[in-house]
Amino acid sequence: MSRWKLTGCEVLPKMHAMRSKPPANGHSNPVVNGASGKPTDRHYGRFQTLNHFVDFTMSKLSRAEVAVWMILFRDTKKDGTARVAQADMARRAGADDRTMRRALRRLIGLRLVSVVRQGGLGRGPSTYRVNTNPPSW
Repeated sequence: MSRWKLTGCEVLPKMHAMRSKPPANGHSNPVVNGASGKPTDRHYGRFQTLNHFVDFTMSKLSRAEVAVWMILFRDTKKDGTARVAQADMARRAGADDRTMRRALRRLIGLRLVSVVRQGGLGRGPSTYRVNTNPPSW
């Protein structure tokens, strides 16, 4: 037995959708169903989307673009939209406001993000819809 082997990592759990109730907490983050510990259908769908993004799209993006997409993906609500201020994204990503705006513009151009409602001063943050990959890829 190798001394570098991690115990408990020999077998990964199966990746399949399980029939269960939607999360009762109303939050968009993946959660497991109560004491059973089984992932919800929504949980599986979010992992599927994330896996697709990592496998096919992420390598074509800069660090700032990946950070913007991940922040928007994490903040996506049940209706499929995320409402986030650009300054808040910059703070959370540890980047400059201009870098975030440039990354967001590129993601919109690549159709990885679309603007549902344009925000602004006195109107609040913009609302975005996150896509897994653009049609051209």
